[in-house]
Amino acid sequence: MKYETIKFEMRENGIAILTLNRPEKLNAISFQMEEELHQVLDELMVNLDCRVLIIRGEGRAFSAGTDLQEGLILNSKKNPEGYEKFYFLNTSEPLKKSFYHQQHITQIIMKMRKIPQPIIAALHGAVAGGGFGFALASDIRIASQDVNFINASINIGLTGADMGSSYFLPRLVSLSRAAEIIYSGRAVSGKEAEKIGFILKVVDKERLLDEAFKLAEELLTKSPLGLRMTKEALNLSLDSPSLNNILQFENSSIVISFSSKDVNEAASAFFGKRNPKYGLR
Repeated sequence: MKYETIKFEMRENGIAILTLNRPEKLNAISFQMEEELHQVLDELMVNLDCRVLIIRGEGRAFSAGTDLQEGLILNSKKNPEGYEKFYFLNTSEPLKKSFYHQQHITQIIMKMRKIPQPIIAALHGAVAGGGFGFALASDIRIASQDVNFINASINIGLTGADMGSSYFLPRLVSLSRAAEIIYSGRAVSGKEAEKIGFILKVVDKERLLDEAFKLAEELLTKSPLGLRMTKEALNLSLDSPSLNNILQFENSSIVISFSSKDVNEAASAFFGKRNPKYGLR
């Protein structure tokens, strides 16, 4: 499909690249970008050819967050010409506009977790607001040396709990560290983010995408079914009420994946001292 605010490239080896593509606006998240992200994530939900997704930003930043100019439309009773196509604006009540829009954008976070492909976020420059939320919802984060993470909503008169920040961040870096970052809205450098375990590593900017591909290619050496079921297990473990629940799911996953032909290929590759050659599906 053709997109206006994002780029989507599917490689033959099963790696896809999703690029936020409003560089002149520091990839601020517009209403149109939200629509296009929903579309591509819906397609990935049922795409068996894509095994790993890399998300990145074009230009000087990953994403500066929500487009504040468009955000002002939510507080207006009238919409500018051309905005009627967005369902959440089809009411004259600003409160309802804001509520419906907030539901719409946060469903992107839900879909990022629901799609079966592991998501590698290649982050640089500003990673703020909604962009910070996209980074949080990814499975693995790597960043360039110029990165700055900002939980921005607290700095513009809103609550600091936005786009899943109060859910993901305490689970990633501890409650105390998360609270300080969310309350203060201060910038967190790549060096600090790596130290507290928020990102995997910091790399030179010119090597950022190469490092993301290197990591994605490592994941491609794993069973397609096994990789998908592992992401599902990690999702469930975030909210599981007990160890027993997770063990039961893991047991089922092992039994199901053991019946796949991927296991035979993995065993053959192991004894043949070669990399396994799994089919995309």
